[in-house]
Amino acid sequence: MAHTKPETSEVQLNGTPELMDLLHIDVETDAVDPKPGREDLPCSRNVLRKQRHWEKQVAAKKSRRKEEKLRRKMNRELESGTGTEHQFTKRVMKAITKERLAEARSTGLKLCVDLSMTDCMSDKEISRLAGQLRRLYGSNKKVTRPFHLFLTDLREDSRLYRECVRMNDGFLNYTMDITDESCLDLFPPESVIYLTPDAEEALESVDADKKLSLSRAGELSVRTARLPIDEYMVKKDNVKNFHSKILAVNQVFDILLTFCDTGSWKEALQMWFPPGKGYVVAGSDSPPPPTTETHRVE
Repeated sequence: MAHTKPETSEVQLNGTPELMDLLHIDVETDAVDPKPGREDLPCSRNVLRKQRHWEKQVAAKKSRRKEEKLRRKMNRELESGTGTEHQFTKRVMKAITKERLAEARSTGLKLCVDLSMTDCMSDKEISRLAGQLRRLYGSNKKVTRPFHLFLTDLREDSRLYRECVRMNDGFLNYTMDITDESCLDLFPPESVIYLTPDAEEALESVDADKKLSLSRAGELSVRTARLPIDEYMVKKDNVKNFHSKILAVNQVFDILLTFCDTGSWKEALQMWFPPGKGYVVAGSDSPPPPTTETHRVE
């Protein structure tokens, strides 16, 4: 392969022209030796190495474009209900999940987890909460239309932040907003609904004009609401006569996710309300599936 000066070749990739510098080799046309010696070998190896590198780049770009096209197609099928996730490779599903979470940051419903009261927690409670936040994020990754998540009042020098980094692999790369600011610093008070089990009003719907915040509400002049447990569930007799409406952060989150997906509080509570709390959905003979850990963040 001989060139009198560096040349540029135009390569077609999926119909898109891309200019790539193939080789930068200066060879004197009047100094060609018909019997090249060993002194030519380093140059020849350099040429081959650059050519192989270029070929790998071209192949990689073709592969990425093909995968991108497939990923978009699969995402459309999932959203329309004509495809199932087990048909796709892990790599494609990871790309789809990443795109959904990124889109949620601009168009998704906003949900804040208020972590301003964690200084009052014990180390054990901090570890449990870190685990709940991991499961919360895992649930958000699995749905077709995830929330735009905010962890508010979370300082980098706090015990919870350090525990999240220690316990949760990839925590610093979670696709969510982590800030030491308050929810009310980020959004106008009139657009915020604080979820708390002590509220008198039941949450009836979730819409794009409202930002849900899990936890503290007492001293803030914002609207409060609770999950509609009293409206859809009844107490069930148990040996300990125990009944509680206090849920873990991730349990509340799973209920909200399911409600936003199905539009049914009954279905959401049936699926995610822990049976050990002593409540069952009215008219239901079978308890919902078991879940782990409960913890109130207030």
